[in-house]
Amino acid sequence: MNHRFCQIAARVAVLPCLAVLMAALPAAAQNVNLFPANPGNGQQEAWTRVAIPPDHPVSQTPQWHIDTANKQIVCDGNGGHEFLRFNRELKNFTFHVKWRFTPVATPNPKYNSGVFFRNNLDGSIWHQAQTSLGGGYIFGLTPVDGKPARFNLQKDMTENRVKPAGEWNTFDIRCVGDTCTLAVNGKVVNTAKVGQATGYIGLESEGYQITFKDLRLRELK
Repeated sequence: MNHRFCQIAARVAVLPCLAVLMAALPAAAQNVNLFPANPGNGQQEAWTRVAIPPDHPVSQTPQWHIDTANKQIVCDGNGGHEFLRFNRELKNFTFHVKWRFTPVATPNPKYNSGVFFRNNLDGSIWHQAQTSLGGGYIFGLTPVDGKPARFNLQKDMTENRVKPAGEWNTFDIRCVGDTCTLAVNGKVVNTAKVGQATGYIGLESEGYQITFKDLRLRELK
């Protein structure tokens, strides 16, 4: 067989395989800006305080401090129980965030906060990655057969990978379809099936000062 003909035939045979491979690849993810340069200046505010439970009033104490330049959010934890909602509804996504509690001198402090995902607008449906020193795990109130149902995956947590107060921890939350996973400091510790196909991410205030940094959100197509 002619050598030139063999080269052409080989290329033609490969083309269908390449087409199948390209069709199987997921569309590129898109980064979402969590810290717009001029929030409130002709733009929708990026973050909104929502009371927990939602029928309570939001405290007048300004307990959230958003440092746009350094991409950090500090919660003093002195303005009541609430979540700071990022005002963009998401479907499939990954959310990366580092957090640490400010150590307190009181004996046996019960540090508490969380990272929310797939919440509805007012937070009456919610899913949370817990940030207590007892471990990072998923729990929440998710729709099951059209009715909200509580669940808690603490006992299913593979291990407690949370570091002590004052040290940085990393959460990576990934939601695709009805499956959401939580990785703590680089390792998946929980996988949850949730009944909310879309929703909002957010950060929780629950009585202790906590700093969040390196927040990175990517929408998955």
